[in-house]
Amino acid sequence: MQENIREINEKMQKESAFIDRLSAEVAQVIVGQRYMVERILIGLLCNGHVLLEGVPGLAKTLTIKTLADSVDADFRRIQFTPDLLPADLVGTMVYNQASGQFTPKKGPVFTNFVLADEINRAPAKVQSALLECMQERQVTLGDTTHPLPDPFIVLATQNPIEQEGTYPLPEAQVDRFMLMVKVGYPTKDDEREIMRRMVSPSVPQANTVVTTEEIRNARKQIHSMYVDNLINEYILDIVFASRDPKAFNLEKLSDLIEYGASPRASIYLNMAARAHAFLRHRGYVTPEDVKAVAMDVLRHRIILTYEAEAEEMTSEDVIQKILDHFATP
Repeated sequence: MQENIREINEKMQKESAFIDRLSAEVAQVIVGQRYMVERILIGLLCNGHVLLEGVPGLAKTLTIKTLADSVDADFRRIQFTPDLLPADLVGTMVYNQASGQFTPKKGPVFTNFVLADEINRAPAKVQSALLECMQERQVTLGDTTHPLPDPFIVLATQNPIEQEGTYPLPEAQVDRFMLMVKVGYPTKDDEREIMRRMVSPSVPQANTVVTTEEIRNARKQIHSMYVDNLINEYILDIVFASRDPKAFNLEKLSDLIEYGASPRASIYLNMAARAHAFLRHRGYVTPEDVKAVAMDVLRHRIILTYEAEAEEMTSEDVIQKILDHFATP
């Protein structure tokens, strides 16, 4: 068994070499924000969508565009507004006078990287149209279903401080996002470098250093990574404790949690932990990998009670209590 793990580890070190190239190229444009960049890469490697929450001006849009430029992928930015229609997103059928037939006109969602900017500003119809794209990776126009490109990843942003004129995302759609990442302010040193770069005559641009074929190949490698049964049980304990805290001697949390994490949480915790290990050129998953991604996978999947809100408890507080409760395997 140890021999097999060693072989897998050596293989992963070789297959993940392009990550250093990609990270270095992104760093030519993006200062700091390593946490956000890593989480977007985890979503890309796991074929999962990412929801970024942060105040304006934190380089969310620039980071996504830079990553798309570095990966030789197509990128489209869609500004979500209250008057946006589903056809503006997925496309529509257009009547052709010459042929007397309707032909499909594909929308901007037919690309590799979709930036859904301020996603919570669009009404329910638009969000429902995006739901099919995210889950089925296809779009139905008229009687024909069109597959979306591979890779296809939705990177959505929302502003946590402005709620006027917004439509809260339905729980069904929020659950489709593999990760929900909270983006913070840069450090003073990072912001000094950002200021220096952005006032210079030439703003840095990213060059293509990775192909989409390398991304697809990396996804296959992640599935062959070694995950011990103890790690799988650890993941299940964390998820099940969010559903039935009393069964795990966490009685204090039972009055705080209305609904626990869905089965997608178990799947995404496993996959995200694999990708986290892959980014560190390892062929095996450790409990630290699970802990590192747990907050981003679970924070939008645990619904709290009114009692929790009255006590000013957040889903992050609850998740941390669950993580602290279980001994590291």
